Amino acid sequence: MTSPGQADQPDPTTSPVVGVALPVPEPWGSYLQQLRVAYGEDRAQHIPTHITLMPPTPVAPEQVDPLRQHLARVAAGHAAFEVLLRGTGTFRPVSDVVYVQVAQGVSSCERLERAVRSGPVDRALEFPYHPHVTIAHDRPEPVLERAFSDLEAFSCAFTADAFRLYLHSGDGVWRVEAEFALEG
Repeated sequence: MTSPGQADQPDPTTSPVVGVALPVPEPWGSYLQQLRVAYGEDRAQHIPTHITLMPPTPVAPEQVDPLRQHLARVAAGHAAFEVLLRGTGTFRPVSDVVYVQVAQGVSSCERLERAVRSGPVDRALEFPYHPHVTIAHDRPEPVLERAFSDLEAFSCAFTADAFRLYLHSGDGVWRVEAEFALEG
């Protein structure tokens, strides 16, 4: 059942799935992705390392172009910003996730996330938004503990100067549909 004024949700088995994220640049993106795969997440081979702005969301095919146009407007109104990733955190016991923390750039991520979700694709969040880079998800407890320990001293800095619209059509392989330079 839908809320008043809200359209029926697209069927995730037949509709494209979109996600919007800030990419983590090289060499850190590949490094963190390889670690995630090494922790036993085979699907991570097809998930570029990122900071989520809109989680995976099934959409009707006709929503993709309006979303792309909305994202271009969002990017035009937001400036590039510095990101510092440092140390680890976890969402346990609520969710079996270990992540690298966003230590600088949190408020900029929050502003972008709100702007992205204010557009033509209505996406309610299951949990309050907390920018992070996932490194282990739904793994056994010893693996989560190892990931937490392995990266507790990790640190990298970069300029977030663009975000990406990713799309997959049920195969779980995230493909870049468009990239939007932060120009504000």
